[in-house]
Amino acid sequence: MLYRKMPKNGDELSILGFGCMRLPVQEGKIDEARAIRQIRQAIDSGVNYLDTAWPYHAGESEVLLGKALQDGYRDRVRVATKLPSWMITNRDDMDRYLDAQLKKLQTDHIDYYLLHALNGTLWDTLKPLGVLDFLEQAKQDGRIVNAGFSFHGLADEFTRIVDAYPWVFCQIQYNYLDENYQAGTAGLRHAAEKGLGVVVMEPLRGGNLAAATPPPAVQTIWDEAAVKRTPAEWALRWIWNLPEVTLILSGMNDEAQIEENLAIAGTAEANTLTQEELDLVARASRTYQELMKVGCTGCGYCMPCPVNVMIPICFEEYNKMHMFGPVEEVKFRYAFRMSGELVDGQPGYASQCVACGHCVDQCPQNIPIPEVLARVAAEMEDANLPERVNIARKIFRVKV
Repeated sequence: MLYRKMPKNGDELSILGFGCMRLPVQEGKIDEARAIRQIRQAIDSGVNYLDTAWPYHAGESEVLLGKALQDGYRDRVRVATKLPSWMITNRDDMDRYLDAQLKKLQTDHIDYYLLHALNGTLWDTLKPLGVLDFLEQAKQDGRIVNAGFSFHGLADEFTRIVDAYPWVFCQIQYNYLDENYQAGTAGLRHAAEKGLGVVVMEPLRGGNLAAATPPPAVQTIWDEAAVKRTPAEWALRWIWNLPEVTLILSGMNDEAQIEENLAIAGTAEANTLTQEELDLVARASRTYQELMKVGCTGCGYCMPCPVNVMIPICFEEYNKMHMFGPVEEVKFRYAFRMSGELVDGQPGYASQCVACGHCVDQCPQNIPIPEVLARVAAEMEDANLPERVNIARKIFRVKV
């Protein structure tokens, strides 16, 4: 495992952090035993930064992480979690959430505490409620050690927030498709110039950049490389090549993913990709941009939907159809996944959308969700939809 220093405090942090937003699940709940094994395997292999948040896994992610860090593991890591900024209505709420998080995590302090999912509007709401006083008092009484924020807003809003407080670190969405999105490369550099550590989330853009079989047009580009790498390795190494990046968060929920990411994190030094390799990644980025229909990362902030539309899965399958194909196979998978047969029996098709707009306000990517869902329904839900569901039922022997 390679390590980089957090600039303002000198902490030696693993360049690979364990994100606890997409833990393995079984029957709709966290697969506790498997998740704990995975987290401890990562720690035993050198990972020392673990990230969670209040809403992850419907509030159960922090509880699971607290359990995983028993038996001496807590002392070996830095824990990061986040104040649910959008739920704060007064100053007392801030202490109430933090104290609850300490109990859930079974710890007396949070090493890296973030204001969650800030944008300009939310920042302007929190400031008059006393959020800076909250951070200062929580640092003084030892409940938190380092203050930071995660960001889902516009570039000028990011700069304004960075400059407004002596943050230790920030967390931004960044990958080779998002150089000019949200904080982007300009924001990354500004934060680094101000001495902030930069934690990168969504390095694989919700898994889209890690597909074992990328679109043929992209695979052709990777095939030109002198050094052969998996799509995931190209995406991760591209970020780690930047010295301004302190660490990457990976939502690892599969043992093979963990092993691959750990192996890459043992050799991915900054400034080691050649210009030829950087040019290949730039070409892959342009190709993906041409193929991708929806800029969804699968974060799930749009959920739950009032009418039960499975929004992230709708967009995931829609993107896969256009990026990977084959069309009929994707339509078959969409039909069955949206039927709800493997979850709770409640369908979640794009056509169920009533355009209430609830999801639009929650989306960090600013996607016009109802409009896109209408396109998804038009392309994915043809007259053969019921037949596809019936065939899938027989294949998987799901009881009606």
